[in-house]
Amino acid sequence: MDKRKFIKQLTKGSLALASSSWLLEACSSSSQNDSLSSLSGKDQKLWSWARPNENWSLEDWKRKLAQAKDSGIDAILLEVYNGKNAFFDTDRLDVKEDLLGQIVPICKELGLEFHAWMWTMLCPNPKIVEQHPDWYAVNGLGQPATTHPAYVDYYKFLDAYHPEVQEYVRQNVNSLAQISEIDGVHLDYVRLPDVIIAEALQPKYNIVQDREYPEYDYSYSDICRKMFKEKTGIDPLTDLEDPSTNEAWRQFRYDGISNLVNGKLVPEAKKFNKMITAAVFPNWESVRQEWHTWDLDAFLPMLYHNFYNRDLSFIKEHTEAALSRMKVKKPIYSGVYLPSLTPDQLIEANEMAIAGGAKGMSTFAFDGLTDEYMAALKKIKQSKI
Repeated sequence: MDKRKFIKQLTKGSLALASSSWLLEACSSSSQNDSLSSLSGKDQKLWSWARPNENWSLEDWKRKLAQAKDSGIDAILLEVYNGKNAFFDTDRLDVKEDLLGQIVPICKELGLEFHAWMWTMLCPNPKIVEQHPDWYAVNGLGQPATTHPAYVDYYKFLDAYHPEVQEYVRQNVNSLAQISEIDGVHLDYVRLPDVIIAEALQPKYNIVQDREYPEYDYSYSDICRKMFKEKTGIDPLTDLEDPSTNEAWRQFRYDGISNLVNGKLVPEAKKFNKMITAAVFPNWESVRQEWHTWDLDAFLPMLYHNFYNRDLSFIKEHTEAALSRMKVKKPIYSGVYLPSLTPDQLIEANEMAIAGGAKGMSTFAFDGLTDEYMAALKKIKQSKI
């Protein structure tokens, strides 16, 4: 989920493309759903993704955050690293503003959880592109993301199998997790480019993706090809007539992201006793994001039903599906896209999430929470669902 510029470019405003930790006991999806569907509004946890807003003063932030707390929002996910600029104090990245340093004290005073939202594998930073072109993923035509990004120019994804990339991303998590005042680190773009984008978005590019096409299929980097050949004896770029049919090659891409998350990023967050979460896709296969195997504290799937030409039942369906895939059950907070919902539909979306087994809901985006949406959230918190 990109929930930002990509949304605008894809849809021109009509669509969008996402503090103590705890684990749910491993149990059947049916018993999980039965217990969670009886949650009262007050037992639910409400999150909101918040982007830096150049038009907001610190007083604007104070007012909106106070209103959010009053409406029942429990946790704010502030985008503090967008692949180019950092919005927190660090000597590793290009700092635009220490917005984190200004917002955290406000959240603490109000009793709001604060989670630092960072881009993970998407890195359109011109310096990194110029200095480390070998860090980037390569598509099925042998074209690197630096020169042939899929869909939009900034869609420059890193290669999860590159050792230097793993260290770079680990250090990004480290730079946030070590900030004592935050409650957690939130991963975004922890995946590969969409080999098939959501159905409702395809007409915006005048494309039909009825199967996996090589120009959107990643990553065929030299490192990936070498490692896969050492493992299987197959070069996926030259030896497979149709790589999309090879399950071992598909799993290899899943594992690249999963091993980075579980082997590098989770331990880094836990080193500092921080919660670690991620914004993830319902159509996880299409972005090589086998997130039900990740050892995170919670998941915020972007269940933007209108992207997939579906009604609100999509939220319930994919919350249930996610829980059923998990061997170890973790809390799910179903993500919804405000521009596709009326305030009344926001309440209905939450009902669908809870019926599917979610522990709560997350809204995209915070700056779109009008008084009417805030009132709807307050109803959710004050009534039994």
